[in-house]
Amino acid sequence: MAESLDPRLTPARPDIADIRLRGRVTAERFVAAAPRRVVAPAAPLRRAPSAEAGLDTEALLGDAVDLYAEQGGFAFVQLVRDGYVGYLPADCLGPAAPEPTHRVTAVRTFLYPEPDLKRPVRAHLSLGARLVVTGEAGAYFETPGGYVFARHCAPLAQHEPDYAATAERLAGIPYLWGGRTSLGLDCSGLVQLCLDAAGLPCPRDADMQERGLGRALPLALDGLRRGDFVFWRGHVGLMRDSETLIHANGHHMAVAAEPLAGAVARIRENSFGAVTGIRRL
Repeated sequence: MAESLDPRLTPARPDIADIRLRGRVTAERFVAAAPRRVVAPAAPLRRAPSAEAGLDTEALLGDAVDLYAEQGGFAFVQLVRDGYVGYLPADCLGPAAPEPTHRVTAVRTFLYPEPDLKRPVRAHLSLGARLVVTGEAGAYFETPGGYVFARHCAPLAQHEPDYAATAERLAGIPYLWGGRTSLGLDCSGLVQLCLDAAGLPCPRDADMQERGLGRALPLALDGLRRGDFVFWRGHVGLMRDSETLIHANGHHMAVAAEPLAGAVARIRENSFGAVTGIRRL
């Protein structure tokens, strides 16, 4: 019998699977992944090869991707960042090289055709997008796709010291199921984007984060610190301070800060039930 694996993290279909899964899953053929990189500002990763399929997550410009198959304009891939498997639009992918050198640190910035703020923008770029900087032109970085205001970027090795501060900067961003850009975020996408800015690896979904982030604390709401994570079954937020939760949520339809006690009572009554875990990095 085939091994039970999380389908969200397992690059396998009945017709094709990662060669590293030989002996663990059943497939018609096994192939080695082809390295690719996201060349669009953002790319939706869906659970099926259709624009009508549900959005599971998003990949950002510069994200590394393992490609297994292409068909009908969609690519069957696994994201290198967190292992998530699904379908990206094939035209959002390009060669794996060159590797990015910088990342966007502003909540959102623009890509210009020339180093001139009066020019029509080519695209917007989210916090966390990766850039290949090839030169400088005054106040702008030159990249293969255009010019980006340099002070909105930082070298990849430079990280944010306080991931809770990043969450505070994202307050008001609309809620989007599967979103992990500054145009829209879900609860676990917010956590992942903030930890990524701090240079810390993070799984994609709330249940994965509850199992994999830091260390578990007792299920008590007193004694919490800035940066602690509070989990429900299917939801997560992080603490701004000992009494205030920041989370992307469907009640506010936005990233919002609110008293933890009020959030716990409302969530218990209306949606996800009781708190299931508290973790600290």
